Amino acid sequence: MSIFIFVIVGFLVLIGIGVFALYFTGNTYLLKGIRIVYLKGHTGTYINDWSEFDNRLIRAANSEERSVEKWKLHKEYNKAKPTERLNRINQKMGTVAFLIFKEDQIWYEDYAAAYGTTSKTNSFSMAKSITTALLGKAIEEGFIKSLSQPVTDFFAECPADLTVGDLASMASGMQWNEDYDNPFSSVAKLYLVDDVKKYMLHQRYKEPPGTRFEYNSGNTQLLGMIIEKAVGQNLSDYLSKHFWQPMEMQEDALWELDSQSGSMEKCFCCIASNARDFARFGKLFKDGGRWNGKQLLNEEFVGKCIRPRFKESPEYGYGFWLSDYKEKNSFVMQGILGQYVIVIPEDELMIVRLGHKQDLYKDSHAFRQDFFGYVDEVYQMMGENS
Repeated sequence: MSIFIFVIVGFLVLIGIGVFALYFTGNTYLLKGIRIVYLKGHTGTYINDWSEFDNRLIRAANSEERSVEKWKLHKEYNKAKPTERLNRINQKMGTVAFLIFKEDQIWYEDYAAAYGTTSKTNSFSMAKSITTALLGKAIEEGFIKSLSQPVTDFFAECPADLTVGDLASMASGMQWNEDYDNPFSSVAKLYLVDDVKKYMLHQRYKEPPGTRFEYNSGNTQLLGMIIEKAVGQNLSDYLSKHFWQPMEMQEDALWELDSQSGSMEKCFCCIASNARDFARFGKLFKDGGRWNGKQLLNEEFVGKCIRPRFKESPEYGYGFWLSDYKEKNSFVMQGILGQYVIVIPEDELMIVRLGHKQDLYKDSHAFRQDFFGYVDEVYQMMGENS
């Protein structure tokens, strides 16, 4: 019995030393990570982790204020069967929602067990595209002058030549580590710290802003801080007013916060919503910012978002990934676990996929193998093998 007590005491002492070390080195955010990730049986982020954080409500219009325009079902809705390869990919990647939209109608729709049309899952970095939409609205309303406005107009701690557009196009020159598997990386800290504003305003910069594209979640977080400060309103309420309600989202959504005390949205990620409602942002940008005949977002701004800023980096515009796969110009909202809203305007086609995993990168760090698989198999299902 004395040996058992000795072992327990020793174990507790080791834990105490470890906790002290985290406090001493300024890495206490890891305790939060242990609590919400590892003690929940996960090894990293997961699609339902929003339930472990503080959140702010993104309100859809209530039933008294709206007549919800639901997605129409195509006349051939769910008549086509998924290919064997698509079934294999979805099973391997843990897909929970897979939708195909043809001419703004749902052509195919499938959900995993326990998931359905209203099931919330984490958007992860698809939120970057939505934050960019908020930027466009803030410019339209005059709260932000343009993409060329200096960030120092809002935060003097930043480089003098850094612009709002540099943040939206991932060209800040910020010193950053976007390694999702490293618990000490910049993005891991951003995901877990209790005050994202303080964290972002202490970042260093390694090269002149506007030089080149380099994907960096910190860019979007800083951009969100600017939008919040410019409009004088939290981002969840601003999103609800200008997009979630006018676009007649079917469900309220949630946006993860850094903490109750910090109360800042994680702009680089983490909107909990469903596949049908995420798809509406794809349609909004496909239609040049119009929704049901109303211009919700400036058409010129929308066009800039879905075109490359840098010739050397044709894979990214402002808040959106870009692809010419199958010789079709498409734009994509993309999240870390294979969250996708893939829009192929020339074919009036959208593919929405939500799930637990993503595949390895194929030829570059723009898209992974599952992306190409989803596109290939959707065209196979539709009988268009181009």
